[in-house]
Amino acid sequence: MKTLIVHAHPEPRSLNGSLKDLAVATLEGAGHEVRVSDLYAMKWKAVVDAEDYGPHASSPLKVARDSGRAFEAGALTPDVLAEQEKLLWADTVIFQFPLWWYTMPAILKGWVDRVFTYRFAYGVGEHSDTRYGERFGEGTLAGKRALLSVTAGGPESQYAARGINGPIDDLLFPIQHGILYYPGIDVLPPFVLYGSDRMSVAEYPEVAKAWEQRLLTLESTEPIAFRRQNFGDYEIPSLQLKEGLETAGRSGFGLHVRG
Repeated sequence: MKTLIVHAHPEPRSLNGSLKDLAVATLEGAGHEVRVSDLYAMKWKAVVDAEDYGPHASSPLKVARDSGRAFEAGALTPDVLAEQEKLLWADTVIFQFPLWWYTMPAILKGWVDRVFTYRFAYGVGEHSDTRYGERFGEGTLAGKRALLSVTAGGPESQYAARGINGPIDDLLFPIQHGILYYPGIDVLPPFVLYGSDRMSVAEYPEVAKAWEQRLLTLESTEPIAFRRQNFGDYEIPSLQLKEGLETAGRSGFGLHVRG
């Protein structure tokens, strides 16, 4: 298995840094190939601008169209091209990051904004009366798997169905469904560490054991059963879930997960 780890934390000695290092050691020890994109160490440029697209940038800038033109011409900046190559190389992608302000750190969102260009991660496939592009279960990254490894400061009770922060599945839905599943990546259930701000050194061995177990079962873990867009569950072109397909007890984001 070939695994790309995209790591987003500014402190190498942080819990996130330790989990990243443990992932590398565990996977390599099991005979897998591993590459790491340590975004802070790389001083990753987190903002999209006209410089990303060189002579293919229009005025005014049109990010989707211009990024697609630059991608098709092979003219994206070297840093973006390198990350796209890593994604195409990988069988599995692990995203290691802290949950800050209910989402990923800005540098990681900037990685997505710049790397998931038009024609590379979206804007592909047939648009017709029966299909609405290749996305949500299809696309250029179909066949790959992804896992979010997330640290959250609050206790687990605050991220439960009645918790003040909202269910963790809802908080991660825009990332897991909207960013990863959109271009076809199968998304594994996340590895979430709660109460990370108060975690003691004595608690780490148990955390490390749980993380190692998740890593060693990546290939056998069933992905989240998100509904595929073009396979009968949705009306096209409205992309409304068809009547009668609701799973009992599900609402909101949960409607888009089967069974």
